[in-house]
Amino acid sequence: MTGSHEEAEDVLQTVFLRLIRREQPPDFRINPKAYLYRAAVNAALDALRSHRRRRLVAVDELPDLPDAAAEAIDDEHHRALYEAIAELKPESAQILILRYIHSMSDAEIARMLGVSRGTIALRLFRSRARLKKLLSARIGDKQ
Repeated sequence: MTGSHEEAEDVLQTVFLRLIRREQPPDFRINPKAYLYRAAVNAALDALRSHRRRRLVAVDELPDLPDAAAEAIDDEHHRALYEAIAELKPESAQILILRYIHSMSDAEIARMLGVSRGTIALRLFRSRARLKKLLSARIGDKQ
């Protein structure tokens, strides 16, 4: 979700440090896996939002490197995807990540989050539609 292994490790460390420094919340005792996953998604979204505040070098500002041109465009698309995910509600981002990054089924996600499979299917449909709009706006603006 963060786009880098190092940043993902930082997010993981942040989640566990917060958990150690505070008293364990009731959600943790009820469903530790869901609590930790939610905390990791929220921390990753915070990290993505902080990246948005930093100035990124535009592709046309880079020196001419013929072999790197395709890679730069690919990086730009990945960055647009990460930024669009950061704009989603945390619940929406979590469901998308569980489904497409962790390859969990709707039923598995529903069990993990304690809701019905139909609820997950509907939220997934809406989240994909919202993500598609956000990506179209981001990529369309840059072209």
